[in-house]
Amino acid sequence: MRILICDAEILDSTSKHHLERKNILIENGIISFIGSSTPQADKVITGKDLKASKGWFDMFAWFGDPGFEVKEDLESGTHAAAHGGFTGVALLPNTKPAIQTKNDISYLLSGNSRRITEVFAIGSVTENNLGEDLTEMIDIHTAGAVAFSDGLKPIWQTDIMLRSLQYLRKFDGLLINKPEDLRLNRFGVMHEGKTSTGLGMKGMPRLAEEVMVARDLQLLEYAGGKIHFANISTPNALKMISKAKKSGLRVTCDVAAHQFVLDDSRLHDFDTNCKVNPPLREQADIQALIAGLKDGAIDAIVSSHQPHDEECKKLEFDYASFGMTGLQTVLPFMQEISGKTGWEMLIEKVTTNPRKILNLEDIPVRKGNNANMTVFDPEATWVFDEKTNMSKSQNSPLLGKELKGKVVAVFNNKKHLIIG
Repeated sequence: MRILICDAEILDSTSKHHLERKNILIENGIISFIGSSTPQADKVITGKDLKASKGWFDMFAWFGDPGFEVKEDLESGTHAAAHGGFTGVALLPNTKPAIQTKNDISYLLSGNSRRITEVFAIGSVTENNLGEDLTEMIDIHTAGAVAFSDGLKPIWQTDIMLRSLQYLRKFDGLLINKPEDLRLNRFGVMHEGKTSTGLGMKGMPRLAEEVMVARDLQLLEYAGGKIHFANISTPNALKMISKAKKSGLRVTCDVAAHQFVLDDSRLHDFDTNCKVNPPLREQADIQALIAGLKDGAIDAIVSSHQPHDEECKKLEFDYASFGMTGLQTVLPFMQEISGKTGWEMLIEKVTTNPRKILNLEDIPVRKGNNANMTVFDPEATWVFDEKTNMSKSQNSPLLGKELKGKVVAVFNNKKHLIIG
């Protein structure tokens, strides 16, 4: 099969064709031509403003498989990821059982040869993600875990955090923590601010994130190692992380795509699909996050994909589960802010940077390489509805909306998906 991508701007700083508009021929999964002429092909991909990059990588997503397959299983999750432009996704360990043994890792990785979107495993730091007893992280690392985390749960005990950093230094392992002081956020359902006060809702203060970032950075300075902070949402947290980077600490962070666009005003109608953790914050926070993209404080953009069935979302707001689906809406959210940041910077944060953080192979858009690519049109529109949603779950505030920014094709593992 010969597939020709016509007149696409290549966004890949590791390619000699970076920022050039070229025709790209992919032949049996290999990039066989990059140039200005038009070779013969079995399939031709065209568009008004096509862009081609390395395959996107999501380093913070939850599928619920095993144990919660009714919300998302490996097949539906990787299908949604492919339609969202991702050729790789790192899965959180909050399953049942938790991802904490060699067999658990093997279960996730075993189907990768058949997938366009490959799955990577994040191993549990503590048994059953309870924050009490450490797992056998060396064994899990040997089995293929790319990082260690308690996923959606913060590592709340200081001694566990310290011991984890020390343990992981034995093989230069990465610790991922979602910073949250559970006591400060207790009973909170949305951002603490004017909107929560007006609605009479218990708020989740910025402080709950910031005190944990401050704690972890002090522990990192004491113990050594490396930390990645997941789902950062406040300006002060970003300032602390940026300062730590400048001081030489090995620290990185990511932000969920929806945090750059949606604010707490979306909760005036009590839409449970906008109930997320960390919560949607205020416009001032959004502007600080966008500034953090520009100055390098933020290393990666993630989907924070957290699917839920109707039983978990069609409830009174206080009782609804936190989380929204996100794999297929990362591009539309990036489109919203692209005018302020430019596409070159945004694509680095879903391609090169996540793979570098996780110490994974980077595959440039280069003649002779295997095609691990994402092709998208930031100007194309599409409707995100029950037909185009590939997730088992529908908990997205964008469902039923016309969105701008469409993934056109993905290539990986000598396979391809072309989205009509």
